[in-house]
Amino acid sequence: MARGDLSSEEWAVLEPLLPAQPVRGGQWRDHRQVINAICWVKRTGSPWRDLPER
Repeated sequence: MARGDLSSEEWAVLEPLLPAQPVRGGQWRDHRQVINAICWVKRTGSPWRDLPER
């Protein structure tokens, strides 16, 4: 876990509020990874395209 990523306690609060993986169609990226990315962009003020690969 990187500095600033959601803790297990924070994730336990958010996870039930997010939609389940779709039954049909493609698989979504892991919700936790997306939420951490959104928090990183918000915290740093960087454009989305500058998001690190991990």
